[in-house]
Amino acid sequence: MIVAITSLLFAACSSYSNNTSSVSLPRDTATLPPVETRKPNSDYKPAFPGQTRIGSVNTNTPYSVSILTNSLKRPWGIAILPDGRLLITEKGGVMRIVTTSGEVSEPITGLPEVNASGQGGLLDVAVDPQFNQNRMIFWTFSESTPEGNLTALAKGSLSADEKQVENAKVIYRATPAYNGNLHYGGRLLIDPSGNLIISTGERSDLATRPQAQQLNSALGKIIRVTKEGQPVPGNPFIGKEGVRPELYSYGHRNVQGLAFHPQTGDLWESEMGPRGGDEVNRIQPGHNYGWPVIGYGLEYSGQKVGEGITQKDGMEQPVYYWDPVLSPSGITFYTGDQIPEWKNNLFVAGLNSNHIARLVIQNNKVTGEERLLANEGQRFRDVAEGKDGALYAITDEGRLYKVTKKE
Repeated sequence: MIVAITSLLFAACSSYSNNTSSVSLPRDTATLPPVETRKPNSDYKPAFPGQTRIGSVNTNTPYSVSILTNSLKRPWGIAILPDGRLLITEKGGVMRIVTTSGEVSEPITGLPEVNASGQGGLLDVAVDPQFNQNRMIFWTFSESTPEGNLTALAKGSLSADEKQVENAKVIYRATPAYNGNLHYGGRLLIDPSGNLIISTGERSDLATRPQAQQLNSALGKIIRVTKEGQPVPGNPFIGKEGVRPELYSYGHRNVQGLAFHPQTGDLWESEMGPRGGDEVNRIQPGHNYGWPVIGYGLEYSGQKVGEGITQKDGMEQPVYYWDPVLSPSGITFYTGDQIPEWKNNLFVAGLNSNHIARLVIQNNKVTGEERLLANEGQRFRDVAEGKDGALYAITDEGRLYKVTKKE
C-alpha cells in the first residue's frame, strides 16, 4: 500500500504528514496485495516464494516529511558527520555540508578532477570513525586516465574551516580502465574494522561485461581494502594465483547501495539489473552473484541475458528482485527508535521508480514491502539515517528530504 500523504508545498522546509491507520499489522504480510501491479518484463519464475512481489505493509506510526533544501546540484552520496550534519557529494565534483535544518554550505574544494560525463562524477563519501581526531574522509569518483575511465577511491582531510579537502590522494583504482561512461558502481562503506568496502560496475558494454566473472579484473566486483588502499588480510582470495587479492565478491552488474545489517553484521547491497531484475543481495565473501551469466532481467532489446537462465550451480540467488525495475540506488538499515516498526528494515532509494522502498527483512528474507514518498516525482539517489534518528534522502533533482516521527 502506498502511504497516503497530504499535498506537498514545494518551498524548502515545507512539511506534510502521512495519514495511516493505527490498526496493527498482520503477521502474515504475504496475504496482502503486493505494491507492484504492473506486468513483469519476463516470464521468469522466482527461485523461492517471496523472492519478488512480496505482500505489502503500511507504516502505522504517524510521521512528517520536510524538504530541507532543493538547491543541491545532482547530489549523489550522503555521509553523517559526528555532530549530525550531512556531508553530501555533488556529481559535478564538489562536496557540501548541510545542517539538519537545511542550511547549505559553499562548495568544499580541493578534490581531484572528476569525469562527470554519463553516469560518472563525484560519487560516494564516508567519514572516518576517528574523524574528530584526524578529520579524514574518503570518497569515490570516476577518473580519466590515458587508458580510459575508471572508478577511483581517494582520501583527504577536511580543513578546520571546512572550506577544502587537504592532502587529497587516490589510494585505489579499479582497473582496467575503459573508454565508457556507464556503470561505475562507486558506493563506499567503512566496515567495523575500519577497512573500506567499495563497489565497481562492469562498465555496461558487451566488451567489458564478462570481466564481472574474471577474478583478474576489478570490474563488476565488491572490493575491500585498507585505509591505505591495500588488500585487507583475510580477504577471501588472498594468496590465490591469478586472482586480485582486493576482491570480496564478484559477478555484479552495477552495485549502487551498500549497508551492514544492524543485528547480524552481514553486508547487503542493491544492484541495478537490466530491463527487470534489479536485486538486493546478502553478500558472502568470495561468492559469485552471477552476472552476466544468470539474472532475472532482459536486455533492453528484449533478448535474454547471458545463458538465458536464472539459476546455476555456484552462483548466488538474490534475496529479492524487482520486475519491472525499481532502479535501486543507495540503501540504509534503520536503527532508530522514532518509528519502531521500521527497526532493522532496509530502505532502498529508487531512481526511475520515484520512491523509496521499505523492505521488512526477517531471517534474511523479505517479508513485506512499502513505497514511501511515491508521489514526489523525484529520482531518489541515496538514503541515510541521521544521528537524530531521522531518515534523510537526496534526489537527482537537488532535494534533501527529512523523515521524522510526527510530533
